[in-house]
Amino acid sequence: MNRVLTQVYRARPSRDGDGVKINRIAGAQMNRVLDPFLMIDEIHADLAADYLGGFPEHPHRGFETITYMKAGRMRHRDHMGNEGVIGPGDVQWMTAGRGVLHSEMPEQKEGLMHGFQLWLNLPAAEKMKPAAYRDIPSTEIASYKDAHGSELRVIAGEIGIDGTRISGGLPAMATRPLLADLSVAPGADIVLEIAEYEQVLVFVYAGVNSEIDTSGLGVYGKGDQLTLRAGAQGFEALVLSGKALREPIAQHGPFVMNQPEEIEQAIRDFQQGKLVAPASG
Repeated sequence: MNRVLTQVYRARPSRDGDGVKINRIAGAQMNRVLDPFLMIDEIHADLAADYLGGFPEHPHRGFETITYMKAGRMRHRDHMGNEGVIGPGDVQWMTAGRGVLHSEMPEQKEGLMHGFQLWLNLPAAEKMKPAAYRDIPSTEIASYKDAHGSELRVIAGEIGIDGTRISGGLPAMATRPLLADLSVAPGADIVLEIAEYEQVLVFVYAGVNSEIDTSGLGVYGKGDQLTLRAGAQGFEALVLSGKALREPIAQHGPFVMNQPEEIEQAIRDFQQGKLVAPASG
């Protein structure tokens, strides 16, 4: 059965960090739609003034952040002594868990900066797990290109295409996240085999398809196949899904827990320097 589009939402212009220009899909009204994801942010800026301020040191607790670069370079540093740079096609997957202090700063002074940051919720039982992260270079991301020139890159989860299963290289997670980057050639159709999930989200970030314009998030209902048709210019999109947690969400800025008192504790821990475990070594 083919999945049917049930709703389309629009990303809204916003600013975050030190004045970084972004397109954002997030907020309490979107929690049910995105579950287990919490937020989709896109940075797409040619002017250095729109991204040079970056994201100076800030805390997180209770979820995971996924940064995926399309153009430009970003440097990450955290309280554990981890540091690295991700460039076009690279991914950084960070589990904030109990707590992280980190910064994300542009590693360039001019040119296009284009990338995404997604927030992926953690179940209540894992919100206070130790912090961790891994960088995934572009060369390690599984991909498939069809005869029309359409391309699928699978960062997490598994998708079938043309009888081939394409899998991301991440270990099993409670939310069973699916995250893929899809580029469809002008006028082409593509059929993705995605049977495991109740719904699938498609965020079109370039071009248009027959149902969704640029900066639109399409929600597709139950089924085992997702058929997408490109317009005359083709389109590029993120394909997302996961196991819905259906747990209460209490959020205050960079802290995402289940109950208000847990948020109050996170704020106290941050103010008292107890949010994160001491760096080892």
